[in-house]
Parts: sequence; C-alpha cells; structure tokens
Amino acid sequence: MLPSTQCPLCNSSDLIVYHGDNKRLYYQCNHCELVFVPSLFWLSLEQEKHIYDLHENDVHDHKYQKFLSRLALPLLERLKAHSKGLDFGCGPGPALQFMLQQSGHEVCLYDLHYYPCTNVLDTQYDFICATEVVEHLKSPHETFLQIKRCLRPDAIFAVMTQLVINAERFANWRYIQDPTHLCFFNIRSLSYVAELMGKKLEHVDRDVIFLR
Repeated sequence: MLPSTQCPLCNSSDLIVYHGDNKRLYYQCNHCELVFVPSLFWLSLEQEKHIYDLHENDVHDHKYQKFLSRLALPLLERLKAHSKGLDFGCGPGPALQFMLQQSGHEVCLYDLHYYPCTNVLDTQYDFICATEVVEHLKSPHETFLQIKRCLRPDAIFAVMTQLVINAERFANWRYIQDPTHLCFFNIRSLSYVAELMGKKLEHVDRDVIFLR
C-alpha cells in the first residue's frame, strides 16, 4: 500500500509505484500521468545548491548555446519584435537571456538559488522560458499557477525537459540519476499543465514544448 500522498501536479491520490531503485521510489499519477519522487527522497536546498554549483553553464559556451538554440530559435520565430520575457530558473549562467537579447528582446531573470529576486514575478511577460527546470519542481501545481499569473493572454510558455516514454526505458534513463530531478513529464502531463494555464500544447521538438 502506498504511503499517504498526492500528485504534486493535479492533487490526485490515485497513484501507482512506477519504478524503484536503491536510491528512490517513483510514483505515477493515474490522472495526469506525472511521474514524481515523493518528498521522503528530496534533498535539502543546500544539497541541491551544491549540485547546481557543479554545472558549467557559461553564457558564452557555444555548445551550451547550441543546446539552448533548440528552444530559442523556434521561440524567436514566434515572437513579436521587442518582446519582454522571463527566463525562469535560469541558473548561474543565463545564456538564454544573452541569446534572446541579441535578437532585440528584453529578458528578466529568476532563479531560486542564483537570481532570487521575486520582484520579477510581479509583472507580466510576452514569453516565459523554463529550460531544464520543470523536472526540478517540488510544487509544480503552485509553480505553474504562479507562471500563469506572469503571462499576458497571448504569451508563450516555452519548456524544455526530457519526456517519459515508457517504464522500461525509464528504468535505464540517465535523467533519473540526477537526485535534483523530481518530476518527469510526458505529453499527457504537459497537456494537463496546458489546461491548467489556459493554453494549447505545441510539441516543437523531442524535448521542447510551447504552451500558447
């Protein structure tokens, strides 16, 4: 029998054990299909920060920019000139901000650890990006509603995250080896996010999704 808990995305209690290894358990919600790690296995904020500090995401790293371009280029095709956006969870090296500003857009930064000023969450934007962020969320339902409040009616929420394919591939997936990864989405769970935010889902690339 599962310990008493709820899906952090849709609050359903209809859960199954999706996978388990010698480090963590992973539940799946039968309603929205989110796969998630229960709070028993979460790291502290200090432990998370230590792992994030090991990432080498330099603003001018061409390999990192190429990685981000799979989101940045299709986003640029859809933005009006001189749009204002937010890089949510930008990390210590805000390369995406640099890339988008090179194209004439204004980009503000928010990150719980590196750019924690919450004033940027008190305005609305033409676009918000979350690149390799949503898999780290402890409270995705509340976070997505917070992001929704920051989006203008015709704004784009651009997400980059690797998607769950099936249980067999999940068991051998390097993505679950990162102890800061807590939520794992598929198209169904991202469709739930789209509904929550009053948007429609556009699957742009294998791990790039726009909610418009």
